[in-house]
Amino acid sequence: MIPRPWHAIVLLVVLLGALPLLATCGSQQGSSGASLYVQQVTANPGAYAGKEITVDGAYVWRPGDPSTSVLALGVSTLDNGLDAQPLGDAIWLEGFPAEVTEHLHRPGDAVYGFVRVRGEFSATGGYGPGGQYQYQLNVKSAEPIERVRRVEQRIDDRPLGEGKVSFFELQRNPERYNGQTVTTQGYYFWNGVIYVLAEGISTEEDGSSPQPLGNPIWMEGFPPDQSALLNLGPNNSYVWGPVEVTGVFQTGGGFGKDGAYQSLFVVEPNGARPL
Repeated sequence: MIPRPWHAIVLLVVLLGALPLLATCGSQQGSSGASLYVQQVTANPGAYAGKEITVDGAYVWRPGDPSTSVLALGVSTLDNGLDAQPLGDAIWLEGFPAEVTEHLHRPGDAVYGFVRVRGEFSATGGYGPGGQYQYQLNVKSAEPIERVRRVEQRIDDRPLGEGKVSFFELQRNPERYNGQTVTTQGYYFWNGVIYVLAEGISTEEDGSSPQPLGNPIWMEGFPPDQSALLNLGPNNSYVWGPVEVTGVFQTGGGFGKDGAYQSLFVVEPNGARPL
């Protein structure tokens, strides 16, 4: 079993720490509009069925078939921030506004974070994909409780000097360099699933939840000893940073995960260094 990371614990503990305050306010929900806590609602659903209520909790959205869009007690993730999973009995959210997700955690395969949601609560079961959820909130409004700010770092679109080819030149004229050994620069990104060279990286302010920017090139053969000199995630769950690499460039599509990448860069031995 893969261990769950520290941020899963934090998301749960923050909500549990708020229980006394929310419990005090919850009894006044009908008249004052004070927020309830997810566990209060799911522990006594009959008291809120058919009513418009405001609930604080951890929002989790995961794409897929079926997709997930729920409000939960908390959320757990892997060390790299991926594979977000709701904790406890979850409430299916119908009509959660997409614009709110811009302020939440976005590690790459999901969106999650603390939100305050107002809507009409139902508890007759059969909600969401396959009718798997017992409770539903038909969302009328939502707002983030935490606002996650992201920071971008990018390389410049400029010549690199004699004997080197810029990342952007490779993207503009890939056929010209197909099958050749070239030296270029960019941002290396690895999270155990994706291995790419990108024009930049977007992270949260503390450097977590990195994501490649632009149109990345799938990359193979990046040496682990050079990875150790870059930005490392908890338990080495991700790596990112600016690098110079030398290797064989290929193009034509069908590379990398799910064959989704147009180009491939295979790093030669001793062909990588941090910038």
